[in-house]
Amino acid sequence: MKDNDPTGGAFGYGPLAVGLGLAVLVGWSVWWVVRYLRADAMTRQSIRQAVRVRRTWKRLAQMLKLCATDKMPTPLASLANTDGKPVKPRILVPALKVTHDAYGVIARAACLPGVGLEQYQKAAPHLADAWRCTRVAVTQDKPGHVVIRGVRLDPLKFPTEHRPTGTVPEKVARLDLGVDEYASPVSVDLRHVPGMTVGGLPGKGKTSLINKLLSDWAPAPWVQFAGADGKVSAAYEGDYADWIQRMFAFVGDDLEEANRLFKRLVHLRRVRSMLVRDVLGVKSMWDVGPSEKWPLVVLIIDEAHTYFRDHKGSDRETKHLAALSAENARLVEDLVKKGRSVGILVILATQKTTGDAIPTFIRDVCPVGLSFAQKTAEAAVAALGEDIRDWPDANPINLQDPAYVGVASMNHQSQPGFTRIRTPYVPDEWAAEIAHTTAHLSADPADLLPSVDLTKTDPDDGVSLSPAAA
Repeated sequence: MKDNDPTGGAFGYGPLAVGLGLAVLVGWSVWWVVRYLRADAMTRQSIRQAVRVRRTWKRLAQMLKLCATDKMPTPLASLANTDGKPVKPRILVPALKVTHDAYGVIARAACLPGVGLEQYQKAAPHLADAWRCTRVAVTQDKPGHVVIRGVRLDPLKFPTEHRPTGTVPEKVARLDLGVDEYASPVSVDLRHVPGMTVGGLPGKGKTSLINKLLSDWAPAPWVQFAGADGKVSAAYEGDYADWIQRMFAFVGDDLEEANRLFKRLVHLRRVRSMLVRDVLGVKSMWDVGPSEKWPLVVLIIDEAHTYFRDHKGSDRETKHLAALSAENARLVEDLVKKGRSVGILVILATQKTTGDAIPTFIRDVCPVGLSFAQKTAEAAVAALGEDIRDWPDANPINLQDPAYVGVASMNHQSQPGFTRIRTPYVPDEWAAEIAHTTAHLSADPADLLPSVDLTKTDPDDGVSLSPAAA
């Protein structure tokens, strides 16, 4: 009888299909509940927020005019229209996919005719109110799609820690700064960058940012570090005591020692410029990238104003200090203006990046600048340029609250205007561990160069390429 069943046993498979569907539904429900229960309190709130966003989207999109009206009937509607009355226009609501994280929701929406990026951006404040978010940002995801980022909690007010991995960075000379005010990762590409300035009040995050760069880059054999810390007299006294073992040179606040270090690096720059074509076969080191034999040289000058201060006085000692400061400025200017193509990066940190702290002929040719909290508008403008006046929300004078320790403002390379960034803190013991395990990688870049006829360089610069010169 079964062989003669015209239905082919279709009704026999019905209960099986229903059972399978119920099993999938139950499995998905259990997975969702387990994920919800295992999440922390902040993430649970975001999960509930995402559910609410999905549930209310169709109504909200129409209220905010983020939908389109299609008056052209579909072929099926035209065939079904037998009474001759006009077909009712269709309301097209953009498709929305919502995910969540600890800070809020990330929604991806489609664009429609007449409803694009501009319309979503205009609706952002109203979306923030409806979704109960602190702020909402809308950016282009890909042609025809936008990303709507809503944060319920301000990521800038939550201090974070960074545990260095001890592995070689995947991308050369990329500095991961932290997260912006929408909890999106922010990084800066320091390839082809001759100089970077970091400003801010004491204790607001300058040295911590440099500590993170050292921790992340130290495992790479293609980078070598030199340091000058203007707030200490000896290496063991300061923030870089553990990093001395990973640096090929270091000086404190002694202007003569700093002068010798800067001369040494300028001479290295000159010799590299003379050898770059013969050794690398290119005009710029960045055409092939840094290597163990031709590493990126990073000079860190902390409390930079110590080395450039304009000493006033007519006595012999003051005149000598003034001459050293002027020469230091000239030497660092040489490194910043001419060192990019041969792989030299100078990072200058100071409290106020005004012209008396970092001479403008150095500061203004550093394409990357960050500023932690500042007390005056003058200091903010010196650190970030005149345009910061047009971005009051990102002005570093608003970062003086203790909750914003570790938060900096910067003009990012990939977007207009200014953004605020929460930089993570690297505990000293973690940094010391990285410094110890990577100490064997330290090498004097001059020792890695082939022999060169030094008579072709300036014989009057009084600089030796030997380590003793530092």
